[in-house]
Amino acid sequence: MTEMTDDLSTPLGQKTERQKRRFRLPFTAMQALAVLLGLFLVAFLAIALFTDNPFGGEPVTRIALRPTGADEKQPGTASGHPEKAAKSAQQAPAGDNKTVTIIDGSSGKRQDVVIGSDGPDKTGGEPAPAMAMAGIDQRLLEKSRYGMIPVVADGLKPFTVYAADADRTKAAKMPVVAIVVGGLGVGAAKTADAIMKLPPAVTLAFTPYGADPAKLAERARAQRHEILLQVPMEPFDYPDNDPGPQTLLTTLTPEQNIDRLYWHLSRFQGYAGIANFMGARFTATDAVMQPIIREAAKRGLGYLDDGSSPRSAAPSLTASQSMPFAKADFTIDAVPTSAEIDRTLVKLETLAKERGLAVGVASALPISIERLAAWIKTLDSRGIMLVPLTTAMLKSKSG
Repeated sequence: MTEMTDDLSTPLGQKTERQKRRFRLPFTAMQALAVLLGLFLVAFLAIALFTDNPFGGEPVTRIALRPTGADEKQPGTASGHPEKAAKSAQQAPAGDNKTVTIIDGSSGKRQDVVIGSDGPDKTGGEPAPAMAMAGIDQRLLEKSRYGMIPVVADGLKPFTVYAADADRTKAAKMPVVAIVVGGLGVGAAKTADAIMKLPPAVTLAFTPYGADPAKLAERARAQRHEILLQVPMEPFDYPDNDPGPQTLLTTLTPEQNIDRLYWHLSRFQGYAGIANFMGARFTATDAVMQPIIREAAKRGLGYLDDGSSPRSAAPSLTASQSMPFAKADFTIDAVPTSAEIDRTLVKLETLAKERGLAVGVASALPISIERLAAWIKTLDSRGIMLVPLTTAMLKSKSG
């Protein structure tokens, strides 16, 4: 009765002492909870104080841009880390040279990963110089501040040493056609298609850009293609139309342009000659073009004019240097359709039969490679011989 009385007499909203005791946790449970909370706090403080990770365990990525400008130390010469520098030079891209540092959030371990872009760098960054390629005559290399560049030595010239094999006696007696597929080195897939789907007598021209032009150029030479280096030169609508970093410009001094030429020459080795990449304004300006032709001739190279500029000074300048030379008669895929490519190839055949020699240039578009491969298979039956560009140059010179 006493308990019932207490409950009835208790004011509304209040609990008796007995009711409060029903919901109170035992004292021992409170102690256990406090101990657990204390251990958690101690563990958290230990991680914060003794782990060398200022990012609180969160995964972090840092991106460092590392341009290799002309006045900076080149990869491969970094003091104290020659092996790492050589690996970086081999993997360095021709566009943005980016190193991503991945930091493990729990351990703080760092790992550097190099990321390249498949294309020319329009921001002014410069690719690292190429590593040495297999099958290169070391006597025909000279060190520049950018890397190794071709040179004449022991009576040997890159033009003759790196020319593809051909039956030149046979070529002298019948109409010949030379095909140059250019713009390679940027885009590994299209470059690989040109290398593997076209016969060795097709000459391949590489730009100095791309993630690894040296590797692709080496692969082309392994398939017995002769190769050219395309040198970016100033077009009329520059800089709206910009060929890429280190373009030769009419506004620069001869010394500056030759320095830029050295940069291009160092990108890979094993080419028999150079060709213009764009350059309608530059090739038409004698004062800036002459030192480039003279320098290339001195280094034992041939020169291909892509025929895009009727005002090009290259024919007369190369003749004055007794330099192997050819000018493209047709751009085969100026209109990149099957029908137009086939029509241009017929024109190329006709010119070869009339003159004894014709030169065509094309890009590595899938349709271009497909039509060229099919057309080349028919040449023997038409009495025309497909020859490397160097053979065509020599026939032109002797004719």
